[in-house]
Amino acid sequence: MGQVLFIVWRESVEALLVVGILYAWLKNGDEDARRGLPYLWAGVALGILAAIGLGAALVGFTEVLSGDAQDYFQTAMVLVACVLIVQMVLWMKQHGRTLKRDMEQSLQKSTRDSNWWGIALLVALAIAREGSETVIFLYGLGFGQSGHVDAGQMVAVLLGLGLAFLTFYVLQLGGKFFSWRLFFRVTEIMLLFLGAGLFQTGVDKLIDKEILPTLVDQLWNTSALLDDSSTFGSLVATLTGYRAHPALMNLLAYAAYWLVVYLLVRRANRKPTQQTAGRAA
Repeated sequence: MGQVLFIVWRESVEALLVVGILYAWLKNGDEDARRGLPYLWAGVALGILAAIGLGAALVGFTEVLSGDAQDYFQTAMVLVACVLIVQMVLWMKQHGRTLKRDMEQSLQKSTRDSNWWGIALLVALAIAREGSETVIFLYGLGFGQSGHVDAGQMVAVLLGLGLAFLTFYVLQLGGKFFSWRLFFRVTEIMLLFLGAGLFQTGVDKLIDKEILPTLVDQLWNTSALLDDSSTFGSLVATLTGYRAHPALMNLLAYAAYWLVVYLLVRRANRKPTQQTAGRAA
């Protein structure tokens, strides 16, 4: 439940940020700009419908599959969710600083050309992107894999949405200790750990299917300190990739994940610096 809440909260805040930027620009603009507001909400609706459609397709596709085919599909979706999480963090590192400016420039062009459906498309793509990522992340966490969603998962979704609106409101107020930059920095770290947890889940599934060897069945056992089969331990395992009795393959995969993430983040941090230096020159 905690994983579902976190994903819905984090992704919803990002979607609200996009809508908030576009809404503020159109609302505070001239009369021509304000004519784009209905198209903004149309784009939001289209983006949400696209995400819901993807979710329904995933659940429907799972019900069609059976046996090993279903297991392989679910394993693939876990690994896809892991890759998307890392990709999203890298994208925000590269574009987060210029996101507001880039969107406003796109809006200016659409408004100048009276391309109102261009505004709707811009918003729909942004919302669909966030919504589709959320759907895949949740599916990777097991949400809807059995063909139905239980009450606890629905409560987690609703709590995540409510917390997202509250967070967005607080962040809009500004503050020295709780800013957008701090929010994204902290949640990016949390997302990368969640990605590690998903990657470990995928590795576990591949080991169970004997696609990957364990190499060594059990390196240690820390169940006495934190059992990953308990309620709290399971949450920690999902959010961080912790294993109480890992195989050597788990340890190697975990190390490989963080090595790749380190290299990609280092590269992503270097690009904005190079772009800034290029503009200054």
